[in-house]
Amino acid sequence: MEMQFRLTGYFRTSGDLSAAADDVETFFRTTAVELMKRGVPDGRGAVVDSVECVNDCIHFTVVSDRYARAHDAVLRLRKPLAALIGKKYRIGIRKIEIDSYIISFPSKKPLKNKIPYVKNIEYTNEQLILSLNVGEAEIENRVPDRIISLIEDKIRSQEYGGKAEHWNLLWQSEKKQHENDIDPTKQLLDARWIKRGASRGQWIHGPQITKLFRVFEQIVLDEIIAPLDYKEMIFPKLVTWEVWEHSGHAKGVYPEIYYVCPPKTRDPEFWEEVIDHYKVTLEVPIDMIAGKIDKPIGGMCYAQCPPFWMFLKGETIADSSFPIKVFDRSGTSHRYESGGIHGIERVDEFHRIELVWCGTIQQVLDESKKLQECYKRIFNDMLELEWRTAWVTPWFMAQEGLTGLSEQKEVGTIDYEAVMPYRDDWLEFQNLSVNGDKYPGGFNVKSQSREQLWSGCSGIGLERWASALLAQKGLNIKDWPDVIQDMYGEMPEGIKFL
Repeated sequence: MEMQFRLTGYFRTSGDLSAAADDVETFFRTTAVELMKRGVPDGRGAVVDSVECVNDCIHFTVVSDRYARAHDAVLRLRKPLAALIGKKYRIGIRKIEIDSYIISFPSKKPLKNKIPYVKNIEYTNEQLILSLNVGEAEIENRVPDRIISLIEDKIRSQEYGGKAEHWNLLWQSEKKQHENDIDPTKQLLDARWIKRGASRGQWIHGPQITKLFRVFEQIVLDEIIAPLDYKEMIFPKLVTWEVWEHSGHAKGVYPEIYYVCPPKTRDPEFWEEVIDHYKVTLEVPIDMIAGKIDKPIGGMCYAQCPPFWMFLKGETIADSSFPIKVFDRSGTSHRYESGGIHGIERVDEFHRIELVWCGTIQQVLDESKKLQECYKRIFNDMLELEWRTAWVTPWFMAQEGLTGLSEQKEVGTIDYEAVMPYRDDWLEFQNLSVNGDKYPGGFNVKSQSREQLWSGCSGIGLERWASALLAQKGLNIKDWPDVIQDMYGEMPEGIKFL
């Protein structure tokens, strides 16, 4: 079973077609057949199932497979048909009207989602049957093609399965004897190294753990940034829709971002009732504010690297600049984790150092290997963790048909996981991704030599590193690895509460 299209509609003309009917029907039996077969394999493409001239309308039904989609076939016919009836009969084609457009997809499961421009979705005999609500403007703007791509994405998503199905162990350290078997978040709270922030999934980090974060940062600077020659930049932390459209995140980021809405105006008089309401009630009037803010312009930083690419957008980069290697540590990232928040390891607000590199395919793959070596040295010799790595096909790559490259261990993600003794499970505490041409292509970045550009990124989460270390070593500094003890020095005195 394969994809099928059936489009019924008519060309509305500028005059009565009685005199032209024979020529029109001959056109559909001859010229139209050739036009709709052009560029497709033998036995494939579109055919006209029926045609009839009635008054000022040329009614038709076109059926096709995916090689020459019915709406494309209709658009192909408009210009030569207009030339035929215009030259001989002085009649023009005013518009294309579509009565019905049915597309059938093979699918192992039904879809429940509402799709833009789709009136109805039925599921029968392992087929999705879509009834589209489109007109001339939509078919000219390729809306049916994007609907098809969307449905195919959803079908692949259903077949993709969970992360476990696309997880392949690469390497695992030897088992270790751990000094701790208690949830580190509970220990941190009991020791008052951390306190919950006012927002969900947010923590206030006291002097003791903040100093540990700075140790991690210094390790990254000494062991990765300096030897691999990464340059520091500052990436924006308010991310607009334009960025997410180019990066691909606009395809599905909506349930997980914190939205940013500007005020409709800064005029104090416009906001006076809000201010007065609070002064009288001492309650912030959320509903009143909602009516005075504008539509969201984007959201807070979700994935750290996409805003960087606006620096390169539309540019042609000198070959001497490759590989580009930069990092950002200038602010927090925010991700609405819904019910998945847990301790300091899965939060809505977190702190990361983001590494980004870009160059030729070989340069990007070489850089990935260098980073892997750095991480292995840090996690083995400095943090002394029990950890493992796994090759993961991220969903966006499966969605974009890149699983084949992932099987060659080129485009994809390496997850770094540390054992969490208190729950006898593993925590992803680091990742490293080779993203192929996703970002250079999305942001139209070219090289001087026109050689294809790839990129990679790796986010170093300070909370995740702390969770991994403290889960295995505990809060007693004497149980920490010697390197960490030496770098950390004396424990800072925390704030005393009475």
